[in-house]
Amino acid sequence: MGHAIRLVLRILDVERSTYYAHVNRSEHHEPIHRSGRPAPGYSTTQDGKRISDEQVSEWIMELLADEYTSVYGYRKLTKMLQREHRLVINKKKVYRLCKAMNVLRPQRQVKVKHPKRLANNRLLTGSSQLWETDIKYGWVEGEGRFFFLLSIIDVFDRAIVADHHGLSCEAKDLVQITQEALMKRQLF
Repeated sequence: MGHAIRLVLRILDVERSTYYAHVNRSEHHEPIHRSGRPAPGYSTTQDGKRISDEQVSEWIMELLADEYTSVYGYRKLTKMLQREHRLVINKKKVYRLCKAMNVLRPQRQVKVKHPKRLANNRLLTGSSQLWETDIKYGWVEGEGRFFFLLSIIDVFDRAIVADHHGLSCEAKDLVQITQEALMKRQLF
């Protein structure tokens, strides 16, 4: 008399997937080959031929020697290698190869459009020295109207001292949460 497989597996604390993978493997008598990670130092073409990283580096140098493609970054170099040499290669590997050959172009400097003016003229040494207010709003789908969130933020520890949320946001709400904030921080 046999027992249910689920019951036996539960008693033995074995996952069903583990049991059935073992049963299927032993029935077929063939080892399961998983592809895994590709061998380091090589890339492959679309038809499966292995190409060494040295050869890929040579192709990158040829592309960089050309007057039209000499200004390409690693992303465009990746596309060119994929098109011209039918390589199966991603931009991260091309980046690593370019970095190893020291041919990466300098990164452009991102200009900050709105410089951060957060307490530039003050030296903050503790909480409740400088507060800021912030108003956010969102859309209530079911009612077809906006809601507002008014917050007072302590600049030193970035904590929300007090907030107001509702369907309107007026000066009286700011006065009310300012009083609440002063009471919470025992400054009133």
